[in-house]
Amino acid sequence: MSRVRILVEGQTEETFVNDILCPHLNQTSIYPHAFLFRKKGGSFSYQRARKEILNSLKEDKTRICTTMVDFYGMPKDWPGRVESQSCRNYQDKAQRVEQALLEDIVTQMGESFNPAQFIPYVQMHEFEALLFADTSVLAGSNLKLVMQFACILGFSCPEEINDNYDTCPSRQIERYMGNYVKTIDGIVIARKVGLEKMREKCPHFNEWVTKLENLGNQ
Repeated sequence: MSRVRILVEGQTEETFVNDILCPHLNQTSIYPHAFLFRKKGGSFSYQRARKEILNSLKEDKTRICTTMVDFYGMPKDWPGRVESQSCRNYQDKAQRVEQALLEDIVTQMGESFNPAQFIPYVQMHEFEALLFADTSVLAGSNLKLVMQFACILGFSCPEEINDNYDTCPSRQIERYMGNYVKTIDGIVIARKVGLEKMREKCPHFNEWVTKLENLGNQ
């Protein structure tokens, strides 16, 4: 049995972890729970996030900690964030930040720390990318929306939808759906899309879920 704290940055991600991801992982004797990063006035600086991560690791040394944080909107003080801009593809960007984050946390925790206790994960480019895993579900019965979302996705995978202000996944949805409310609609759509389809269409997300599943074999 493995216990996992998943540090998330918003209520939607918190609900997603507890209601959708947890039941799946429970089947392999993995027992995660979401823990909401505390943001002061909406601020999500790395100094504040690092404190939360370190506290989580120190208060229970038998528990695994991981993150689920968006690449979009991530402040530039996060390890590897500035350097990631020179990477050519989204997977390299995510890995650059994740590796830099791991190295910093390992350094802060000291020589006795087991790096396997911390699994950094950066969502490319934000939570709503997972909803694009099935554009027909995302658009509902609106055939015009199905075509519009399919055009946005093109031949790329959902995780490639970029992090520009006007073209990030959430604003693409808001632009065409109009009344999209992340904390409500995001979870309803996520349930309909399903974890299996998200993993099929989002390789980096699937890699993270697989790492968590493999904790049951340790």
